[in-house]
This record gives sequence, structure tokens and C-alpha cells, in this order.
Amino acid sequence: MTASAEQRAEELRNVLNQHNHRYYVLHDPIISDAEFDRLYEELQVLEARYPDLITLDSPTQRTGSDLSPAFAKVRHDRPILSLAKAFDANELYAWEERNRKLEPNASFRYTVEPKYDGLSIVLRYEDGLLVQAATRGNGEIGDVITHNARTLPTIPLRIPVANGGGAAPAVLVVRGEVLFLKEAFKALNRARVAADLPLYANARNTASGSLKQKDASKTAERDLTAFVYDVLIVEGRAFPSRYDQLTYVRELGFLAPAEAILCADMDSVIERLAWWSDNRDGLPFEIDGVVIKLDDLPAAERLGVVGKDPRAVIAYKFPSSEETTTLLDVQHQVGRSGRITPTAVLDPVFVGGVTITHASLHNYEQIAALDIRLGDTVIVKRSGDVIPYVTGPVVSARTGEERIVGLPQQCPVSGDALVRPPGMVDIYCPNALCPERIFRGVVFFASRGGMNIEGLGPQTLQLLIQEGLLKDEADLFTLSMEQLESLEGFGEKKARGLLASLEEVKSRPPEQLLTSLGIPGIGETVAKLLIKAFPDLNELRHVAERLAELEGTVAAIVPRVTREALEIAMRYARVKDPAAGIQRALSPEFEACTEDEQQALLDDMTRLQEHVAPLYDLEGVGPTLVRQIVSWFSDAGNGVLLDKLRAAGLQLQREPAAQTVGALNGLSFVLTGTLPTLSRAEAKALIEKHGGSVKSSVSKKTHYVVAGGNPGSKATKAKALEIPVITEEELRALT
Repeated sequence: MTASAEQRAEELRNVLNQHNHRYYVLHDPIISDAEFDRLYEELQVLEARYPDLITLDSPTQRTGSDLSPAFAKVRHDRPILSLAKAFDANELYAWEERNRKLEPNASFRYTVEPKYDGLSIVLRYEDGLLVQAATRGNGEIGDVITHNARTLPTIPLRIPVANGGGAAPAVLVVRGEVLFLKEAFKALNRARVAADLPLYANARNTASGSLKQKDASKTAERDLTAFVYDVLIVEGRAFPSRYDQLTYVRELGFLAPAEAILCADMDSVIERLAWWSDNRDGLPFEIDGVVIKLDDLPAAERLGVVGKDPRAVIAYKFPSSEETTTLLDVQHQVGRSGRITPTAVLDPVFVGGVTITHASLHNYEQIAALDIRLGDTVIVKRSGDVIPYVTGPVVSARTGEERIVGLPQQCPVSGDALVRPPGMVDIYCPNALCPERIFRGVVFFASRGGMNIEGLGPQTLQLLIQEGLLKDEADLFTLSMEQLESLEGFGEKKARGLLASLEEVKSRPPEQLLTSLGIPGIGETVAKLLIKAFPDLNELRHVAERLAELEGTVAAIVPRVTREALEIAMRYARVKDPAAGIQRALSPEFEACTEDEQQALLDDMTRLQEHVAPLYDLEGVGPTLVRQIVSWFSDAGNGVLLDKLRAAGLQLQREPAAQTVGALNGLSFVLTGTLPTLSRAEAKALIEKHGGSVKSSVSKKTHYVVAGGNPGSKATKAKALEIPVITEEELRALT
């Protein structure tokens, strides 16, 4: 880490915290959202590159909050949660599939509502009277704004508003959104023009500032509207569905989203999204997406929360906006795996609320396929309004001075000749000792998000790499007192302190080690999940190596699926006729194969499905994460790293739990096919509860194979080995 990076990070923290204060507390921002986002993203990039720069007061460590010191505080009766996001239909289907694993018997109907771009508000009624209004705050604690809320005509002071609305419950807590309707905001700005006052640029910020005036009469002057869309607490009444809740609050006199509808299934939801896309500009209010909620409330409660997001609700974000700008240059960046990533350097352009100066070019093959050239006018999109990327050139705008983007031949850091592995799109620096590769890996490994090694910051790591003492993460644990004392800036005390820290981390649990390896998609939660399923990281390694081997055998017959066979296997893992789907996916090559080759392909794809099941069946693990796991653990270099870490004394294996004594004690089971009533996870839990163990493959040590519908080669192998193949009912009888 350079001194300039440290100085810039401190400068960004100070500036961003000042602007946060003006935005959230004073409601008087002096820079645009785009400019703020640019500064924020610059800090994120710095902190990602140099994790030691992350401080407790960094804006990147703050959870969303609109708390103000000017108001009293209240703790919400229930957390006011944020929402996970989806950006296309595939992600919605994947979200539904994850929920179906957990609640297979739920009614998967959905309410579809507008995602208002306003300020969240929580209203509490007791015996029909409004007694408290609060902002969302940080989700746990909000600002009390009761007097201000009472000035909004769309917030009832007493419920029910009209006769026939039913009796008011003893306690009712609802959630809604306060915002300016489009015409009301225009009228406000027209009045400011007449009064020779500056215009308000952002309706949401203005609504927030209006609702949090110290003088409630000032709030009353603003034409704000409140929509109510959720019941958090209601005494004396239970709702089977969310749509019933909306009907209920509407009957009490609240303004509920009129556009909300009930969809019979996810296909209907997808159809409704097209309506929203076509009509969003004509709505009387601003929206930044659509909220999709599982209508079955009891099931939604059981699904619970993952991280900070309720599993039963998701926000669909509209397709990204796009602009054109000039491609000035292409930078070649080295990742910890050695992958070289092309990044576009752009003439700054404002896209979807943010000024973009850099964007992804995906890979060099795509640059060539799209014929993107230096100096081109290019189209820039923001995927989900987050990640900017270049979609292609505007060929008609060319002047003839544009230049071909050359494929880099050497690593920009180590100078090694770059390679493209067979069947791969990306190019790589093959040198595992490339300083940038080592640096990126060990920085994350030692960071607070990794093994949290005290006394080991980026500067020290750079020094160790420069001195040739560090070639991978495992080399940290071979450092000696003599080596450290010979380094500039190291005395005996500092050296002993670092060695003590390194010794301490050896006892850290395997899930923390797994998190620290920097495998894409594996954070703390997923790491715990994987270690629970694979108590020894070598088990995960063996599964990944077997999957990679099987994928290679498929690719030997159909080369184009070198890195797709696994995805195809997972895509058709839970359909009634997986063989038909697999054949379609492998066409036209499949039809061109001999009968023996066709059968070999289907056999190998079936084995892929069986071997990937222990991973794919885990809650929250989808195809992308499975691919990341297989790619990392099947890599020979990473296998060497794991061996070195184990030899150094780190914990790659979870301590065995106390032996369970039960009817299945000491028995080994393998699961195959679709069981009638139990998911694989439930069957595994049942077996382990009674003392048995579940393995991923059949061997002579297997005692029983539990087979459901469409059993694969595991059942065939079990019969060949004369291992009993039993049904779910027979398994239950054993317990």
C-alpha cells in the first residue's frame, strides 16, 4: 500500500462523511448523487485493494440509516428490513427455487407491488388512534415524527376512517412510504421559481427533509402522500395472505397501492413485470422497481431472514439505463487467480444516476467479437444500476481513426507471457509467484474479513513479497524470527508479536479459513454452510475434482461444453425427464454422435448430477456458486495450498461432534433420486439424528442406498455391490 492510497482513503472518508451529514441530517446536499457515488466507489475500490484502510468510521461500513439527532428515538417492534434484489427473470426463478427447497408445501402465489422511491414510515395505532409515527432509521431504531405525520391527509388519525370498515384492533402497526407525487413535486418547484428560490433536484430527499422538519407546520405546507403496504403487528387477527393484508388496510382507510395484484405463479409475475416496464413513466409517483412477495404469510414467516433480507420478499430492479461515450483506453488488471481482466477507461458519462469513468469489458474474446476499438463511441450500461459495462460500439460514429484493442502478450506486473488454457475464454498470468497475484491473495487472507492477523498490514506483506519470503498464504506460517528481524522496520518485539499472531490463527475454525481464501461467492454464511456439509475441506476438494473430471469426459465428446456441462447438469437436475433436456442442451452435437457416445454422454451427465447434488442441494447454493467452488477446489495449485496450510497446522477439518447414539449408529447411507416427502437435506438430518452418516458416493463401506424417483447410477452400483437399496418408507422403519 502506498502513502498516497492511505492519504486518499482518509480524504474520501472525511468528504463522504460530511456529505452524508448534509444529506441525511441537514437535508441540504451540495453535490449530486452521481458525484457522491463516484467518491464512494473510489473508496470501495481502495478498501478492496488495501483492506487495512478500512476503518470503523468509513462510510462503507455504515448500514442504511436516516436517523437524525434532532428527533427522539424508538425501537421498532419488528425489524424494518431491507430487500434482496433481482435484475432478470432467471434470478426470480432462482429465488423461488431456493424458497421451494425450504417450504416445498407452500402456496407459491405472489403479490406484486410498486417499489416506491420515498421514505419508509412506521405507524402505530392503539384502539384505533394514531399514537406514534417513526422513520425506518437503521432498521432497528427510528426517529419519532408523530406530529409531522399527523399533518399528512393520507395518514388516518383514527381507524377505521369510514363506517363499515370493521372494528379497530387494540394494536396495529403498519409500514408505508411517504413521497411526493410527480405533480406535487413539480408544483413545489414552480412555487420556488415564483419565490426566486433554488429548485429541489431530488424528490426523495425533499420528501425526507419535509417529513423531518422540527416545525410540523412546515411539513403541513408540503403536499406529501403516504402509501401503506405492510402490516407488521395486528392484535386479534391473523392473515393467511399478504393480499388479504392489503385489502384489510384499504378497508380501514389507508391509501394502499392500487396497482398491486395477486399472481398465481412466477410465470404470471414475469408477465406483470412487462406491464410495469411499459407503464412506469405514466404512474403518478416515482418507482425504482417492483416488490414481489410470497403471498402465503405463514410460509413467509417460517422462511425467515438471511443476512438482512427476508427470504420471502424480493425487489425486482428495472433493466439498466444506457448512454454513449468514448473509449479512451483499456487497462489490463491482474487478479489473484492470475486472470487478466480488461477494463474500459471512458470519457466520464452520467448513467443511471452515477458518473462512469471505468467499465467492464468482460473478456478479450468479447472485445474481438463485438469489434470494440480504442477511440470508439461505445454504449455503456449499468447492470441493475450497479455494475457498468460496455455492450458494444456505435459503428456508424467511426471516423476511421479508431484502433484495434490488442490482446496483451505479457503480464503487466510480472512480465510473464500470458496463456489461455484450453477451452477457456480468459487469459492468465501463469506465474503463481507474480507479485500482484500473491499480494491480492494474502492481503485478503490476512484482512479482518479473512483470518484477521494482527500486525500484518499491506505494507508488511509487500515487504515480505519483495524479499522473497512470501509466495502464497501458507508461507506466512513458515516465517522465522531470524527472517523477520532482518527486515527493515522489524525489531525483536514486532517480530515476536507477528509470530504470536500467526500462531494464534492456527486454531481458527475451518469456516474462517475457507472464508479467507477469497473464493468468489463464499463469505462467512456460505462457509459455515459448506463446512457443516463437508466437515473436512479435503472432502469438498475431492467432490470438486470428481466433477471437473466428469466435465472433462463430456467435453472430450462435445468440446463446446468444456465449462458448461456442469451447468447443464444442474439446470435439468429437478425436472421429470432430465435426459430429454440434456439432449436438447447438447444438440446438435448429440445427434451427430454414435449410439455408444450418446449413452456415454447421458451416463456422464447423470453422474455429474449425482455428484453435484450434495452441493446444489444446500440452501442458498446455486449454479454460479457451485461453479466457483468446483473451479477453485479442482485447481491443482489450490490443492497444493491446502496441503501446505494443513501441514502448517491450520484447521481444515471441523472438530467431530459427540457421537450420536441411535438406531442407525455406525451405518453409512447414500441418497439418490427424488424422495416422496423428504428433501435430501431432511433425509440427511433424519439419518444423522439417529446416528447414521450420509456419503456422496457408493462404496463397499456403504450400508444402504436410499432411492427415490429417477435413481441414477448410484442405485445401479449398489446392486452390483449387493448393497441394499431401500425406499424412504423403509428408511423411516429403520429409525
